[in-house]
Amino acid sequence: MAGISAALRVFQSRKMLALLLLGFSSGLPLFLTSRTLQAWMTVEGIDLTAIGLFSLVGLPYSLKFLWSPLLDRYTLPFLGRRRGWLLLIQVLLLGAIALMAVQDPSTSLRLLAVNALAIAFLSASQDIAVDAYRADVLDPLEMGAGAGIYVLGYRLALLVTGSLALILADHLPWPVVYVLMALLMLVGMVTTLWAPEPAVHPPAPRSLAEAVIRPFLDFFQRYGWGTGLVILLFICLYRLGDALTGNMMTPFLLQQGFSQTQIGAVQGGVGLMATIVGALAGGAAISQIGIHRALWIMGGLQASSNISYFVLANAGANPTVMVAAISIDNFCAGLAIAALTALLMSLCNPQFSATQYALLSSLFAFSRDVLAAPAGKAAEIMGWPLFFLFTIGAALPALLLLPFFAPWRGKPAFPRPGSDE
Repeated sequence: MAGISAALRVFQSRKMLALLLLGFSSGLPLFLTSRTLQAWMTVEGIDLTAIGLFSLVGLPYSLKFLWSPLLDRYTLPFLGRRRGWLLLIQVLLLGAIALMAVQDPSTSLRLLAVNALAIAFLSASQDIAVDAYRADVLDPLEMGAGAGIYVLGYRLALLVTGSLALILADHLPWPVVYVLMALLMLVGMVTTLWAPEPAVHPPAPRSLAEAVIRPFLDFFQRYGWGTGLVILLFICLYRLGDALTGNMMTPFLLQQGFSQTQIGAVQGGVGLMATIVGALAGGAAISQIGIHRALWIMGGLQASSNISYFVLANAGANPTVMVAAISIDNFCAGLAIAALTALLMSLCNPQFSATQYALLSSLFAFSRDVLAAPAGKAAEIMGWPLFFLFTIGAALPALLLLPFFAPWRGKPAFPRPGSDE
């Protein structure tokens, strides 16, 4: 109870409220080029293989480290080093999402893919700027709370674009839904104007070459090549099972016989509460057991949660089972994302946090967007029940890497900000 109360009290801080809203802004575009777009494509009769391959438009999330040094090196002539980039990117995002209203999946998949790719590029750029702002504005002792609040805002956005959008699509044309979703970017724009400026401004790299090379070298100097590579592989694989499931979740639920309104209502109701409870429980647990043990527990729960979808695949269009499955999935996803975010923050050197966080989070995006791309084909070949058992197995390799850098008993190979862990 004390941990939950402490987590709720951080809303009284202006910077924490700003991070909550900026987390919402960061999460807003993701489903609009993935899960929500998949629903639109499914309704239009696009085949599962094409829908699964559409996850490749998310490649900018995996490659954002390529241009993240630019945001470290250069400062726009307004709103400071971080907020200036944020505002510009958010304005462009609003326009790009609204432009989806003129697309038609049934007649021009290529044009739709180009538009979605542009949104993904801008969204990945926004993530770079928000992550850098978060690293700059938070004191070391605030980083745990800041990670939890940001994750909560991000998940709220995913639930809005993954549930409210589906509900609206049962009553409004899809182009109108995308215009409404675009207008939600105003939340991020207003927050950027209102958010506090960091008290300390880390010095910018003296050259673009320094901004590119030193963050990479610094990581391996601190952890060594062997442990460093194991950590990077772990980040890439940690949420692979969940990524495979998420890539096919909307087509699965629709083919099971659930309506868009049913899916949206459950995800936005019970699913929302499960996500909030999971995020808060994860933050409180991490503060008590440490990041390394949280990775074990929350990774295991995340993997085993897909059993609920195996049960649903065999139960058919059973609303009770669907509610239970989505609730379990959202709760465990909240736990796992909180643990992974805390890990990524703990791995970053504050001097290079923008570029290093972009590099590390790109590995997670690689799993979600590239390794999960064949999910549609796998589901077609295996059928839904066997597919969900396969996703559980896909989550195990990451857990097998934990003893090499984060043993259950013993000191982990990475420090936790603000502690001696």
